[in-house]
Amino acid sequence: MAGIGFRVKTKIERAPKSLVDQFAKYPTGNIVDAMGRFGAMDPGVKPVGPGMKLAGSALTVRIRACDNLVIYKALDLAQPGDVLVIATNNFQGAATWGDLTSMIAKAKGVAGVVTDGMVRDVDGICQVGLPVFARGATPNSPFKDGQGEVNFTVTCGGVTVRPGDILVGDGDGVVVIPREEWDEVRKGAAKVVEKEHQTVANIQAGKLIPDWVAKTLAERGCTFVD
Repeated sequence: MAGIGFRVKTKIERAPKSLVDQFAKYPTGNIVDAMGRFGAMDPGVKPVGPGMKLAGSALTVRIRACDNLVIYKALDLAQPGDVLVIATNNFQGAATWGDLTSMIAKAKGVAGVVTDGMVRDVDGICQVGLPVFARGATPNSPFKDGQGEVNFTVTCGGVTVRPGDILVGDGDGVVVIPREEWDEVRKGAAKVVEKEHQTVANIQAGKLIPDWVAKTLAERGCTFVD
């Protein structure tokens, strides 16, 4: 009988592509601002190559240290637009992902991969062109005979990720947008972008320091000394 620690959920509710495409337009920083400075994975989870960006619906994987067996089942279940989120509990002793798994994912139409663990074959991953975000790289390879879970709630990079949550990644890192917050965050991100556009216009017009700086300093009781 299947039990906790070694199980696969074959059906999940994915995020609508139209909504993912809307979030893909926003930098992660704008999304985090719209989430009250929450939602970002820890800064150790970074793109393994330059210019890598991703946006998609989470297909979650939890593996035990040094084993990636269930990742292959996740790849089998993956659909176009999915982002594989591989939780390793920050294990750095061996890679969980490489160029061959990237090739499989690319062929399946996967939007990208996020792991709080390690990868290998970085040059090959970059050649494949699949966006991959990880804690680092090591030549050590994993075993393929262990337990794990697919499509259950995980913690990756210090953030809870559930199947179907939306992930966006860019050069600054990865942010997770929970299902119940999609609409509010989408509207908030649009407002953040609009505000930043106005700030850019002010700078270009010669207004370099925003009015709120002097106002906030005064409200906080800042003392100026000649």
